[in-house]
Amino acid sequence: MMESALAFTVMGVFAKLAGQSLPVAEIVFARGIVSLVLSLATLRRAGVSPWGIQRRRLVVRGLIGASGLGCLFYALRSLPLAEATVIQYLHPVFTAVLAAVVLRERAGAGVLLSLALGVSGVLLVARPAFLFGAASAADLPPLALLAALGGAFFSACAYVAVRHLSATEHPLVIVFYFAFVATFASLPFAARAAVVPHGYEWALLAGVGVAAQLGQVALTHGLRLEPATRATALSYLQVVFAAIAGALVFGDRPGLWTAAGALLILAGSLVVIRDARRAPTPEPAP
Repeated sequence: MMESALAFTVMGVFAKLAGQSLPVAEIVFARGIVSLVLSLATLRRAGVSPWGIQRRRLVVRGLIGASGLGCLFYALRSLPLAEATVIQYLHPVFTAVLAAVVLRERAGAGVLLSLALGVSGVLLVARPAFLFGAASAADLPPLALLAALGGAFFSACAYVAVRHLSATEHPLVIVFYFAFVATFASLPFAARAAVVPHGYEWALLAGVGVAAQLGQVALTHGLRLEPATRATALSYLQVVFAAIAGALVFGDRPGLWTAAGALLILAGSLVVIRDARRAPTPEPAP
């Protein structure tokens, strides 16, 4: 999960750079096609059939992932990297609810504490006016904020779906379906607003795909080995990585509110790491 957090941060940097001149649908398509080629090569090397067992549910998981990806890339284009990542990280809250309802997972005290710390950190960064007042509220575009929230919800749905599918499907098959569905679902939108990349833009699109593939494989393995709520709480570390990357690449220096929120999120991740070391590794949900 920590490896996936770092890889997705790199993906976010490439996506934000590409989004300055290329449409979101084209970035989603490029991410899908690169991951699709890498997935097929990896499956062939592993000797695993790409088509899986629960094909309809694998397709649904792919559609959910593609929707979340579009929301995330739009938010990354319109918001500072750290803020976009933090707001999108409301997904562990959604994951906890969905995992309890769909997977019947129980959330221990450590997981609940980590979620409370994480949500508090998100609120400090987003600073909604109804909690902080107009003077202290963050000036974030409403549509971009909604996109980040939508990405959080779709991410939670995808994480729960991966946890469910991992009981019968190979991790590489799950990743393949995500790339396969995302590629063909985004193709009509990408074709309608196509912009021919030039020079380094090709490298940015390739970087989005490669980094996303590495992150997706690590994420799928993590969700196979840990309950969905505990595993996704660990990925809070991406917020810290994003704050560092945003400052180094884009010159977005987080303020005190963002720094305080990041510290709370990091504290929540450390709580989960401590509990994960103490608890035995459970079997995947049936």
